[in-house]
Amino acid sequence: MIRRWSFLKKLKKKRTIFPFFILIVCVLWLVHIKVVEKNTFYVEPYGITSVPFNTQAEKPDIDCSAIYQLDPVEIGKSLEIRRKVIVDLEDDSIVKLTADCQKYIEARGYNDITASEEERQFPLAYSLVVHKNMPMVERILRAIYAPHNIYCIHYDQKSSQSFIVAVKSLVKCFPNVFIASKLEAVQYAHVTRLKADLNCLSDLLHSDVQWKYVINLCGQDFPLRSNYELVSELKKLNGANMLETSRPSEGKKKRFQFQHELKDMPYEYQKIPVKTSRAKDPPPHGIEMFIGSAYFVLSRDLVSYAMTSQLALDFLAWSTDTYSPDEHFWASLVRVPEAPGTIPRSQPDVTDLMSKTRLVKWSYLEGNLYPPCTGTHMRSVCIYGAAELRWLLNYGHWFANKFDPKVDPVLIKCLEEKLEEKRKHWAKLVS
Repeated sequence: MIRRWSFLKKLKKKRTIFPFFILIVCVLWLVHIKVVEKNTFYVEPYGITSVPFNTQAEKPDIDCSAIYQLDPVEIGKSLEIRRKVIVDLEDDSIVKLTADCQKYIEARGYNDITASEEERQFPLAYSLVVHKNMPMVERILRAIYAPHNIYCIHYDQKSSQSFIVAVKSLVKCFPNVFIASKLEAVQYAHVTRLKADLNCLSDLLHSDVQWKYVINLCGQDFPLRSNYELVSELKKLNGANMLETSRPSEGKKKRFQFQHELKDMPYEYQKIPVKTSRAKDPPPHGIEMFIGSAYFVLSRDLVSYAMTSQLALDFLAWSTDTYSPDEHFWASLVRVPEAPGTIPRSQPDVTDLMSKTRLVKWSYLEGNLYPPCTGTHMRSVCIYGAAELRWLLNYGHWFANKFDPKVDPVLIKCLEEKLEEKRKHWAKLVS
């Protein structure tokens, strides 16, 4: 009887302690959630009012005009955000947002984008070679979009299934955006990178839009000019091309003086072209070699020349086993005397600081040619921070690289706002 009473007493005590234990666990869990929420910043694309996850965490009110003026308080807010855990949208969020195209178009303000007669008479084409982070790709498209332009998206065959599904879901909402008819499994510094652009360029040439210039972008680029400003600048070229084209150093000559083979590598890129001891024949047709970057602004005539002339086709075939042929193909082709919009071989180098196609900040030139990076670095390239907003918009280039919302979401938000302000300003002036 005593044992039974003792057992019942212990059981009663346990029943009292257990609810108390559950209460403590719940309180600790709520405290944990509050702490996590306080130290988390959720990226929300400009213009989207509904997002597929809980965004109850406090969002600082950022004044982009003050960021542009380098106001220390606003810059401080952006730095505070960067100390938080930054959570970006996932690829499937784009699928959800574009499930209803009409709602998506309205939410993102695509139906508010208008163009002047000058812009409509001067349509542009874009080649976007991308492989990840669909929310960022969508933001790039929104920033460069005009209803009379045309856009080709090439996704890497190695991309995740979620990314591919998101690309297809986005494209279905626009009559002037399409996926390249031929896709490459893009390898770093390999001819597949060049072919990805060429595939888009071929499709763009065969489209019904009689575009004047084509611009290629990657997933970490962003425009610095509105469409109206860009058209005004491109018309001044009068058929010329805008790209980097310089004489190669002795070190870079080895990229195309020797055959390269694609080999497996135990690090980030997995496969990379590796130099062999086999020397290559000189380039065909007496082409003089120049180097530049993978990025360009090309006239329609030059693209047509690249697709149809035997010289260009032979040069492409010769470049197949070189290292990073996208960095010498266009730079050399534009120096060929009979190429449309040619740059004479006798003319000085056109460096990356002179070509307005892409503003890239290299770590080893910071403090000399341009101010230090306020973001972070990836392979010697600056991923910009919010404090560089004014410098980016005023330096004179048309596009810049690199941007990453997980490094600084404020900068991208402010660039979007400033570009929207520019678009509305020019629309009002020409109306």
